[in-house]
Amino acid sequence: MKLIKYNILVLMGMLFFASCSSSNKSDVIPDGSGENQGYKLVWQDLFTDPTLNEENWNIEVNGNGGGNLELQYYRRENISIGKEPSSEKNCLIITAKEESFGGKSFTSGRLTTKGKQYFKYGKIEASIKLPKTKNGLWPAFWMMGNDYDQVGWPKCGEIDILEMGHANGISANTQETLFNGACHWGPTWQNNPSYAYNATAPYSLQDDFHLYTMIWDDQAVKMYVDLDKNPNADPYFYMGISSKTNDKSPGLYFHKDFFILLNLAVGGRFTGILSSNGITAVPEGGANMYVDYVKVYQK
Repeated sequence: MKLIKYNILVLMGMLFFASCSSSNKSDVIPDGSGENQGYKLVWQDLFTDPTLNEENWNIEVNGNGGGNLELQYYRRENISIGKEPSSEKNCLIITAKEESFGGKSFTSGRLTTKGKQYFKYGKIEASIKLPKTKNGLWPAFWMMGNDYDQVGWPKCGEIDILEMGHANGISANTQETLFNGACHWGPTWQNNPSYAYNATAPYSLQDDFHLYTMIWDDQAVKMYVDLDKNPNADPYFYMGISSKTNDKSPGLYFHKDFFILLNLAVGGRFTGILSSNGITAVPEGGANMYVDYVKVYQK
C-alpha cells in the first residue's frame, strides 16, 4: 500500500510540475482589482483572439483631429492584436506612426464600444502599458455617453479615466509621472463645464503595465491607479455627480449608459504641440500602446 500511495503522489507531482512548466504569463487570466465590495464581473475583453472582436469594438477611421487639433489620421491598419514583447501578454496594440496619409503627418488608432458595450455605473478598468509620451503622444482611456449620436458633445457627457502627455508634464519634464483625470459635460459647445485634475505618480507609469480604474455610482466618479497592487489607495480624481440644480449641473449628464474609448493621439491642444515639427515621441517603426484587458464590474 505504501508503495502504491508513493507512486500516486509522485505521479501527481509530476503532472503538477508539467502543468506549471508548460504555462506562461500569457496563459494566466488577469484579475484586475477583482470581484470585491459587492462588485461582480459583467463584461471583459482579454484580447486573446487573433483579431479584434468587433462585436465589442468599433474602429474609427478619420482625420478630423478629434476637435483638439490633433495631428494623426486614425486608421484600421494601426489597430492589431499581438504580444507585448517583454511580458508576452496577448494585447490590443494601438500604434502611432510617422507617415503621410489623408493630409496628416502621422497615423494612429482609436476604437470604441459605442452601441455595443455600454454601462451605467460600475467599476471600469484597463491594464495598459503606455508608450513614452515625450514629446507629443497623448494616450487615453475614457468614456462617453452612449447617446452621443443623438445629443452630441458635451451633452452626452465625457469621463477621462486616464490621459498622459499633458503640456504641464512637458514643461516640467515629468511626462512619465504626470497624468490626468477629467469630466466634461454641459448643454452646448459654448457652455460646457469641466473638471480636470493633474496627478503625479511616485513612479513611472510608462515603464510597464499599470491598472487604471474608475468607480462610478449615483454619487460620484472616482479614479485610481494600480488598485490591484494598492487596494487601499486614495483616488487621484473625485467628482460628485448628485447635483441637478441647473443645466450645468453634472447630475444631469452622468446617470446613464456610457461606452468605452481607447486611443493614441499625436499632438493636439492637450499636449500644447500643434505642429508636426514638435513631435519627437514617434520613433522609426512606431510607438505602441498595449492594452492587456478591459473589465467592467457592477454591483
